[in-house]
Amino acid sequence: MELKNAELVLNTDGSIYHVKLNPGDVAETIFLVGDPGRAKMISEYFDEIEFAGQNREINTFTGTYKGKRLTVMSTGMGPDNVEIVVNELDALFNIDFKTRLPKEEKTSLNLIRIGTTGALQPEIGVVESYIVSEYALGLDGLAYFYEDGPHVLQQDLTDNFIKYMNWDERLPRPYGIKGSAYLIEKLSTGWRKGITLTAPGFYAPQGRELRLKVHDKSIIERAGDFEYNGQKITNFEMETSALYSLSAMLGHEAMTVCDVIANRVTDDFNPNYKSSMKNLVQNMLDRVLEL
Repeated sequence: MELKNAELVLNTDGSIYHVKLNPGDVAETIFLVGDPGRAKMISEYFDEIEFAGQNREINTFTGTYKGKRLTVMSTGMGPDNVEIVVNELDALFNIDFKTRLPKEEKTSLNLIRIGTTGALQPEIGVVESYIVSEYALGLDGLAYFYEDGPHVLQQDLTDNFIKYMNWDERLPRPYGIKGSAYLIEKLSTGWRKGITLTAPGFYAPQGRELRLKVHDKSIIERAGDFEYNGQKITNFEMETSALYSLSAMLGHEAMTVCDVIANRVTDDFNPNYKSSMKNLVQNMLDRVLEL
């Protein structure tokens, strides 16, 4: 069925609405970062840049690195921004903008998030410390808005977490989701793997208080003691559950690797994390050459 104008929203120049990109502007292997400045930083490693675009908080650079065509794109912060970007990236490859129909032959993308994170286990350091999200536990509820959402979830992980936490039904229902086995096998050698908790905000959902009181300050602390298949929740951030659930529904490969810049248990923080981030970026650029 032809997609309606208010569903597949295009700009007057034919580009898709939020990311303001046209088919062909983006490579099939894409680095996703929250910070627009980090997208620019990663693009400076490219041998050449063939396309650069910007709209709202979304900066996009496509070019080549050692002969491989790559894109880096900023999403902004939070699962809502990731939901927009992943859907519109998929549309660039898998929907014909002229006929407004899904294509019969689908393209599977490699979506690799490079981010920063806070650790939830005391032994995890904050200097040159990287975590690959083998699983994500989403506290944002996003997957349940999609018909296929429940079908891609790790139901055992979901049920065990809800039971262990005695989850408050007034809060969004958590969901567990696995990252791409293909990308994790190819790209994560030598790095810690774990379960990443995705919060739908930086303050109350992560137990922080400024002037507003938090409904349940114990969530982060209690979650740190949860185990699934011998793995604990290693860290938390604000994007991975959305990336993993949408990618699983759409048929894309997705992986998150984060630079640990803080530890909520030990209260450590690395103010010089930018050098650590550059090391992570250089590693990832070289590793994706194998894809």
